[in-house]
Amino acid sequence: MDHLELIGDLVARARKAGADAADAMLVAGASLSVARRAGQTEQLERAEGQDLGLRVFVGQQSAIVSATSIDPRGFDQLAERAVAMAKVVPADPFGGLAELMAPPELGDLELDDGQEPSAEELLARAETAETVARGTPGITNTEGGEAGFSRTEIVLVTSAGFAGRTYRSSHSVSAVALAGEGVSMQRDYDYSSKAHLADLEDAEAIGRSAAERALARLNPTRPKTAKLPVVFDPRVSSSLLSSFVGMINGASVARGTSLLKERMGQKVFADNVTIIDDPRRVRGGRSKLFDGEGVPTRTQTLVQNGVLQTWLLDSRSARQLKLTSTGHAARGTGGPPSPSSTNLYMQAGTLTPAELMADIKEGLYITELLGGGMNGVTGDYSRGAAGFMIRNGEIAEPVAEITIAGNGLEIFAHLVPANDLVFRRGTDAPTIRVDGLTMAGA
Repeated sequence: MDHLELIGDLVARARKAGADAADAMLVAGASLSVARRAGQTEQLERAEGQDLGLRVFVGQQSAIVSATSIDPRGFDQLAERAVAMAKVVPADPFGGLAELMAPPELGDLELDDGQEPSAEELLARAETAETVARGTPGITNTEGGEAGFSRTEIVLVTSAGFAGRTYRSSHSVSAVALAGEGVSMQRDYDYSSKAHLADLEDAEAIGRSAAERALARLNPTRPKTAKLPVVFDPRVSSSLLSSFVGMINGASVARGTSLLKERMGQKVFADNVTIIDDPRRVRGGRSKLFDGEGVPTRTQTLVQNGVLQTWLLDSRSARQLKLTSTGHAARGTGGPPSPSSTNLYMQAGTLTPAELMADIKEGLYITELLGGGMNGVTGDYSRGAAGFMIRNGEIAEPVAEITIAGNGLEIFAHLVPANDLVFRRGTDAPTIRVDGLTMAGA
């Protein structure tokens, strides 16, 4: 029996053991990772594993059991244990499987390129990234170069009639460079991660970028406290998007712990802001035809011209809010589903980053954020930061040991996106400008 048949058999045994409904998920895969530093191999690790999770419902009571074996000889015991556990836990009035919907549209999202690089190929990639970074004038050391590969099979079967399987691959390369010496040392990095090896950024470019970023941060100052326009580099601008999507998570809205719980259909951002979640992107890092409950996914506009259009919902939060699942259930094998975004992005604006900064006499360009974040209930925003001053529309001297602060709703309402959107990380945004943030420095 293949894995799809095996997981279907487990669900059938759960029903036979007394479950009114059940679903099961299998995650199986292999990975290979390497690290090189100063011309030496520091890590060479291969891992293979499989995790199985069974969720059962007895009425509105439910339980989850997990295992690392998919031996069908143990399926009866696993199912009986799950049913026994479900009978002694409190009922959840909103629990249950997702209602059976139309099957996912057939299509190839090209999530698996079928390639498995050898350890030698990965070592060569990691060595190139580290060697280029280390050989850049001004770089005094590195924390090495790394490369990796993984391939994962995900199987989901429910007693409501859904059965699906996904294969996905991942290739990655990274480098960390150090510039300066002693207490003046600065560190920075770059990386690339793609589903297809052919799309992976060149290791040499990754090493060079890490070195250049570290060198640019040398000899930072700590500016005086001020209220300034702040420009977020694309590396960190996506954090604002992550804060927003946490506030439209259906579970948070249903609990009443979201600042935006009463803002559906209202303007939250400026007219020039549109935010999209696209689970159907070909070769996307988080793409999928169906979610963690078997609900078909579809591309969703979360914000259209500044107006909030929808929450992110799984079946449980949808029932709480008397709505329908949006196909955003995510899960592992050891816990219940919960809402989560997929390939999330803010559409590009019309101005170049240079045009976005052109009228800033004095401002801040952020390339790194530390700690803290945006409070999803109050909107309070405060984070440690580092980057560069902006003077007369140009990026100037590096700065560090500062904090930026503001109010989430004010940030959302006044942010302006540039036109430099690039899909790299799964949650992506272009360069973003926000006026009137407080910079706490010297």
